Amino acid sequence: MRYKTLGKSEVSVSALTIGTWAMGGLGYGSVERKDCIAAVHAMLDAGVNHIDTAWVYGLGESDKVVGEAIKGRRDKVLITTKCGFRNPADGVGPNFPDCSPAWMTTCFEESLKNLGTDYVDYFLIHVPDANVPFEETAECVKRWQKEGKVRFLGVSNFGIDDMERMGEYIDITAVQSGYSMVSRGEEDNMIWAKEHDIGVMTHSSLASGLLTGAIRELPKLAEDDIRNLYQYPHFREPRFSQVMELLKTLDKVAAERNVPVAQVALNWNIQKDFVTTSLCGVRNVKEALENCKCTEWELTSEEMAMIDKAIDETVGK
Repeated sequence: MRYKTLGKSEVSVSALTIGTWAMGGLGYGSVERKDCIAAVHAMLDAGVNHIDTAWVYGLGESDKVVGEAIKGRRDKVLITTKCGFRNPADGVGPNFPDCSPAWMTTCFEESLKNLGTDYVDYFLIHVPDANVPFEETAECVKRWQKEGKVRFLGVSNFGIDDMERMGEYIDITAVQSGYSMVSRGEEDNMIWAKEHDIGVMTHSSLASGLLTGAIRELPKLAEDDIRNLYQYPHFREPRFSQVMELLKTLDKVAAERNVPVAQVALNWNIQKDFVTTSLCGVRNVKEALENCKCTEWELTSEEMAMIDKAIDETVGK
């Protein structure tokens, strides 16, 4: 496993992070809890030391899975959690921002209970909320830090302007942004963060499964599928066909390396100098071990250049 220092927190974090959104089950189809727990154990045993979760992932279910998986290992794992998203009361439709202190506190306290811990290492404000003053949200999370419930503070899905605004109230040590070969729109935010000694966590590193190479035909998604609810562009035409063209280059590299396509995609991600750690969701031991093996080798500069050229020619930025 490779490790990097996560910004000004000066904590060593593994290049891969265990992503748990799918483990919550909501919007990702059925999951087997025992398989998820086994996957977490496999990644921890392979050297991964960081797990990312949030109460909104399955409305507490993801936290419960993580809590069960880390029993007896809390001192060996870093935990990041997030609050600030809210699920519609009737469960229909995508989540929406709610960074009010009352809602944040409700979610955070329940997360701690479900995780079976009295503190988390990193707490990230999940999304900027235009309806709640940043100062109010900041006062809430700083109180948790003073109480010892949070070691370091950060943000998620924030642009540069919002990071600068929130940075007036809290010391941002980490930012989580969506980033993969097919979603590079937040790259400038991440480069800015690195320049300001803010650690960068990337989510959606495998583009919700597209960059594993397992999906080769446009899937018919269920109405409540996350990829459908949030209208992910790469699961629609013409973007889907563009991604399929990019996969031809990844297939070539994977074949020459004799590795799964997912390892090529993850390597490309973690080799970016502005990326500290990349989240990858896993639901079984096979996926966990295959992903971890990506840290046993690196793409050459020639391979990186070939992939970057293919990205520009197919999906662009």
